[in-house]
Amino acid sequence: MDLSGANLQLDSFEELAIPLFDQLYNFAHWLTQNRDEAEDLVQETYVKALKGFPSFQLGTNFRAWIYRILRNTFLTSRRGLKVTMTVPLDFDGDEEGPEPAIEHDTPETILLTRSSHEALQSAIDELPVHFREILLLCEVEEMSYQEISETLSVPIGTVMSRLSRARRALRNQLLPHLRQGAGQRIARGTNHGV
Repeated sequence: MDLSGANLQLDSFEELAIPLFDQLYNFAHWLTQNRDEAEDLVQETYVKALKGFPSFQLGTNFRAWIYRILRNTFLTSRRGLKVTMTVPLDFDGDEEGPEPAIEHDTPETILLTRSSHEALQSAIDELPVHFREILLLCEVEEMSYQEISETLSVPIGTVMSRLSRARRALRNQLLPHLRQGAGQRIARGTNHGV
């Protein structure tokens, strides 16, 4: 057995994999919506990636490769299978929400910002997993369409289509919250732009 080759391979894996740990955990947490499950998923991903590392071709996109392992591990878990069995709804509403015209940070605007953040997180959590994952990879992880395509093993056209539908679904889920917030500001007389 060639120990120097095994050590070289382990060193290469560590150099590529360790910097991605936090990003992989964030992605796993968004998918599972549970800290313990996310930790288990990342651990299982690293074990599978280390075992499969001899088949990885150096010079190709390691980030997309390990994200694909994490995603596939999630999808084959009992929780992943249950989540992916949901039927996506195709939203057609193209209405835009009102733009708040608030100029200064006041306790009320801070509360509204926090409320908006919570509404956004809640709306994302309610999306089907294939919409959540594409939004996370694009908006949070800032992956290119090509990287997302490699990660999810789908054509770039599918990436763009899913991303468009995910954004539309998210906007439609947030629209009532935006309208409610605008109505409350107008009722209180705090909409400075009117």
